This record gives sequence, C-alpha cells and structure tokens, in this order.
Amino acid sequence: MKTAKPVSIEKIVKISIVVMMTIVTILTVFGAASYFYFTHDLPSIETLRNYKPSGITKIFSEDGKVIGEFFYEKRQVVPLDRIPNYLIQAFVAGEDARFFHHKGLDYVAILRALFRNIFSGEIVQGGSTITQQVVKSLLLSPEKSFARKIREAILAYQIENYLTKEEILFLYLNQIYLGHGAYGVAAAAESYFGKTVEELNLAECAVLAGLPQAPSKNSPYQHPEQAKKRQIYILNRMAEEGFITSSEASKASKTPYAIRGEEKPSVESAPYFVEYVRRYVEEKYGKDALYKNGLQVFSTIDLHYQKTAEETMEAGLREIEKREKYPTADIPLAPEGALICFDLETGYIKAMVGGRDFRKSQFNRVIQARRQTGSAFKPIVYASALDNGFTPSSVIVDSPIVFEWGDKKWKPKNFEGKFSGPITLRNALTHSVNVVTVKIAREVGTDYIKSYAQKLGISSPLHNDLSMALGSSSISLYELTKAYSVFANQGNLFKPIFIKRILDRDGNLLEENLPPFYSEASSKEEQIIAPQTAFLMTYLLEGVVKQGTGWRARSLGRPVAAKTGTTDQFMDAWFIGYTPELITGVWVGFDEERSLGENETGAQAASPIWVAFMSKILKDKPVKDFPAPQEGIEFIKIDPKTGQLSLEKDGILECFREGTGPTQREPSPIKTSTDFFKYDFNFSAKP
Repeated sequence: MKTAKPVSIEKIVKISIVVMMTIVTILTVFGAASYFYFTHDLPSIETLRNYKPSGITKIFSEDGKVIGEFFYEKRQVVPLDRIPNYLIQAFVAGEDARFFHHKGLDYVAILRALFRNIFSGEIVQGGSTITQQVVKSLLLSPEKSFARKIREAILAYQIENYLTKEEILFLYLNQIYLGHGAYGVAAAAESYFGKTVEELNLAECAVLAGLPQAPSKNSPYQHPEQAKKRQIYILNRMAEEGFITSSEASKASKTPYAIRGEEKPSVESAPYFVEYVRRYVEEKYGKDALYKNGLQVFSTIDLHYQKTAEETMEAGLREIEKREKYPTADIPLAPEGALICFDLETGYIKAMVGGRDFRKSQFNRVIQARRQTGSAFKPIVYASALDNGFTPSSVIVDSPIVFEWGDKKWKPKNFEGKFSGPITLRNALTHSVNVVTVKIAREVGTDYIKSYAQKLGISSPLHNDLSMALGSSSISLYELTKAYSVFANQGNLFKPIFIKRILDRDGNLLEENLPPFYSEASSKEEQIIAPQTAFLMTYLLEGVVKQGTGWRARSLGRPVAAKTGTTDQFMDAWFIGYTPELITGVWVGFDEERSLGENETGAQAASPIWVAFMSKILKDKPVKDFPAPQEGIEFIKIDPKTGQLSLEKDGILECFREGTGPTQREPSPIKTSTDFFKYDFNFSAKP
C-alpha cells in the first residue's frame, strides 16, 4: 500500500498565495464595482460652496421693524462668526462629540450611541455625524435604505476632504430643522425665544441643541418637561467634553428661560398693507422669488401712523354702532371702514387700513372696493370748471331743473330740499349744492369732466352722464385720495410710493423708488393741471372746512382743505382732506348694500375718524400754510353773496387766476349749454 506524499510547504505557500490573490482580486473587483455602482450618480458636492437655501422674504416698516415674512422654509442664513461658541459646542457635544477628529464617519460614536440607547431604553443619542446629517439634508433623499446609507458615508468622506470643519458647521447650523417651521439656529432662536442668535445664553443654547433628534417630541412648546430633560443632557455632555465646567452646567440647568408663545398663522402689523406689498412683489418678481429668495423689502409704512389709524377707525365705527344701536349679535351688521394716508412731500404711504379685521376679511377696502362717492367727487367737477372760464365768484342760479329723456324725467335735488337762488361757485361747493353742481357739469360737459378725472389718476369706469357730477360712479378710496393729492401737490401728478427699495439676499439692489426731490431722474414731476387751478381748489376746499360740511376739521387749528361725501340712503360716508404735510382719505359703510343709518353722512360718520387720526398725528407739529404759486394768482375783496367787488366790512378776500377776477360791481353772466346727454334718474348726492 502506497502512502501519500506529504504536500510540500512550498506548494502550500503557492496555493495560499493563489487563493489570496484570487480573493483579493475578487474583493477588489467587487469593491470597485460596488464603488462605481454607489458613486456613479452621486450629487456633486461642489454645490455646497454655493449654498443658497430657501430664505425668508422680510417686509420692513419705515423704522426698520419686520412687519411681514413670507417663506416656504423659515430660515435665516447667518455666518458662523455670528453664532455663539456655546451654541456650536452644544450641538457638537450633543450630536457629534468627535466632529473635529473624524473624517466623516465616527465608528466609536456609533457603538457608544448603541450602548447608551440600549441602557436608557430610548433613543437619546444618534450615531450619525454632523457631516452625515449635512449629506442627508442637502444632497440625498430622505429614503431609508442600506444603499442610501452607503452613499451617505461616501459623500460624508468626500465632503470632509472638500470643505473645512467650519464650512461644514456653517451648513449644518443653517440647514438643520429644529421644529415648528424653523430651519437653522437663527430662525429657531427667534421662534422659540424671540431673540437673535447672538443673544442666546447657555441655557437657551442647550435647549436648541436638544431638538435635532426629535424636534416635535422635544419641543418646549408642546413637551416642556422633555425639552428640559434634553437640555440637561446636552449640558452634561458639554461638561463631559470639557466645553464647560460642571458648575456652569448646573447653573445653566437652573437658569429660567422664557419660551415665546407658539406661533400661529401670523397677522402682521399693517396686514392690509403687507398683503398689498406681497401681491406686488409676487406679480413683479415671481412666486419663487417671494417665498424662496430671502428678499428684503423696505416699505414706507409708519407704525405710529398705522396704529393710530387702526385705533381711530375702530373707535369711530364703534361710535356709529352705538349711535345706530346695531344688533351686536348680528355679526354681518358690523360696519366697515377704510383709511389711506399719504405724505405729500415724499409720496410715501404712511398708513393703510383696509378693514376692521384682516383675519375675518382680507378684502382691502382701500384698493379693491369701488363705491359711489357722492359729493366727494364734486371737487373734480369744480376743478374742471375753473379750467373752463368759471371763477370762485361765478354766480349760478340754484333753482329747480328738470331733464327729460324720452318718457323719463330727472329732477336733481339738494340735500335739504331747498333752493338758494343765485349763489357763487365757492358757496355752492362749500355747502355741497347738488343742483348747482349739475348745472356746472352741464356747462363744462361730461366728456371733459370724465377725461379730467382720468388725468387726475382715476382709472375706474365713470358714468358718461350728469349723475357723474354727483358721485354716481364707483371709485376706490385710493384713487379718489390720489386725485385730491394733485390739488395738494400744486397740480403735479401724485405718485404714491409704498416700497422704498428691495434687496436680494446678498444685499444687491433690485428696485428703488425715490421721492421727487431725492434724484434728478425723479425730480421732473409731471404737471397735470395748472398750479393756479390746484391752489384755487385748495383755497375753495379750505372754505368747506371753515364754513361748510367739513367743519369738524377746524378743531385741528391749522389750514385744512377737505370735502365730505354721502350717497343715497346713507350707504357710503366719505371724508378726504389734507394739510400741507399729509392727505388722508376715509370711507365708512357696509360691504353689502345697506344704509349706515339716517343722517350718517360723511360729516357725521367719516369726518370724526379723519379728525381723530390727523389730530394725533399732527399734534406738536408746527402749523404750516398751503404754498401759493409764485405767479398767476391774485386776491380781490368781493361780496360773498353776489361775487361782486366789495369795499364793505363783510367782504371776503377771494382768490383768482390773474386777470379773471371781477372788475365791476355786477356779476358776469353764466353761459348755458344745449348739449344732449343721458341721465341716471334715481341718483342724488348728499354733502
């Protein structure tokens, strides 16, 4: 029997080498194939250097306060040097203690987290590094799979070789979700504590650092006890890692912190104005720019003016409710109001009240509501008359007149149902005489008045009949106030400004709107009507305050030009008035067609709101006179009843365009017109 030859050591070595080489080759090929498989479609890490996440578009008031925010993700990107060291250390201690020592993966931390979680009975520590969390948040989808974890590890290693530790921390601290819509530490600091990130103390830093593992579970809003538990854990970890002492940790754990009330859908300061700005930005720059690009919108709204406007509006409406005894349980019976205030020097919108409660109705009654204006339209008729041969002393006969059209008749009426006989144009406007206004409109022509109104900035459709003179057309408060602004602006086109400038997230200027006197480009104002006509209208409207329906405004103790307006059945009450500094328009009424109540006129319902607002705004400000044109104006003493020259003590000093004043003691005859026109036979205006 033959015995087997023993295998030589040399042969064993050769076989072993072959086997090992085969295994190495297989592993190398498998590894290369796997690496190619997992890396062939990896996202580029180069995009991390141009980190521009979705940001918050902020709207600022004139004094720099945030009055509105728009975003998909509430995030404020802040540089690392603005983030307190305590906050950085708290996140590192709680999330990745060996962050500054590993290259993207920390196997020691993975094992440590496993044992801690087993012994605690709950997940108190994660195994992912900060770098892996950056990968998960910025480069990969949130799917949970073995393949994604491998890709995550590869990208984490690549990032560690591409970015510095500080750059990784910058990405992490600005990107991480910390609950309740807050992304990044800056947004979280504001949401939870109402502070900037720089203002956080150690106790607050530890609260934020306890959120990443489970933002909802550890929310100080919803689970304050769990949030406190996590805070103490973070402080202890900071002490263990040598970032703070044990005594500092103990002291911080006992430091009280005030959690800001949980944020609800926000109703900003000046909500109707903010919504007006939002619509403009979205229309001009697009939805993504508004909600993602972190724009900075600097507006003109003055929060002192705005608060005063809201308070006086609410007080005025409550006074009407009290006076008319509306049923308080019947919510639809609540009257609404609107107010707009422009600075005449700059064009800035200083206050905008679009209604009583933005939460109940976002309908902006300053911009969107078009209502009949009643006698508030009359100044446009009278201004057009001044440009067609009429003067303040022109005499028109206030007497009954009937217009016939087919089988229909229209007999315009005065508010009190009485007629005054011959009356000057001044007195007709002062006392808001309907019949005289209609006769003037007939003489001037409805087409001319319509084009005149459009020239002043009114874009709403206007009736092409004589009822237009009494305010039968529906116009927005914004339009009508802007039209009056031409009178106050010495005949120049008035261009309201509601946004001063818009910057992108990097501070680059996207848009700037300067007042006329700030730049040569905007200083060339467009002359709409003659400055002499504008001043005459101001002078006449001062008379409405001194002797007419605008009498309440006399309480300001300064020059005021104004006009009231009331529509049929007291459905709409208006008061638009201006001083040399400001112009403010007020409207009061119901959203539906409903009477405010008997005798709730512009003088009774709207002017008290205007007076209360302007009194508070102009308090302690110097009294100014309306500026007169340097030429083309003359003052002549006349008889206020006849419009003739007067040397008597009861004469008044009237203003005329140079060369148009009376030269004799007899009034000039008024021209008549035989034009044909259509009529709204059911309309008559009230003062």
